[in-house]
Amino acid sequence: MERRQRGVSAGLLLLLYQISQVGLQNIPSVTLGVLVLNIFLFLNPLRPLSEVCLSVNEAVHRKNWQRLLLAPFHHADDWHLYYNMISMLWKGIMLERKLKSIWFAYIIAVFSVLIGIVYMVLELLLVVILDDPSYEMNCGVGFSGVLFALKVLNNHYNPGRVSNVLGLPISSKYACWVELVAIHLISPG
Repeated sequence: MERRQRGVSAGLLLLLYQISQVGLQNIPSVTLGVLVLNIFLFLNPLRPLSEVCLSVNEAVHRKNWQRLLLAPFHHADDWHLYYNMISMLWKGIMLERKLKSIWFAYIIAVFSVLIGIVYMVLELLLVVILDDPSYEMNCGVGFSGVLFALKVLNNHYNPGRVSNVLGLPISSKYACWVELVAIHLISPG
């Protein structure tokens, strides 16, 4: 789990460049706040990844529920941060303008916790279905689950659009699922 290198790196520099290309004045307040929070916690993590990652063992069995709040805002490395925050930048600009800042902030807060709960329920189901207790130990960090939920929400508000996933035009209705498979293939961890 300890893949993170500290300090300024290629992924972080590229992220900052992309943000500067969009322009701070063009990024809605909640979206900008989420970007800043994630970058700040990447540069100044509250704890090591092994102490913030979310797992059934840590959150449920050891009653370490704070991980539900910490895991989404910590990233394994600079490229994990880069891909998640670029996705947040575009989804946030589109959705925050449509939904307005207060409602968008509420959605981010709810999704951040709810995704962790869904993750743990799925891991528990794997333990039961596959009779393999090792799934209780899987530990995850990052904003990907929230971004996936935002993608589904974005598709709901913008039906009939076509997304470009790895250079392939895909109906937005299915793009979030294709993205999920692509992310798993590109970065299985």
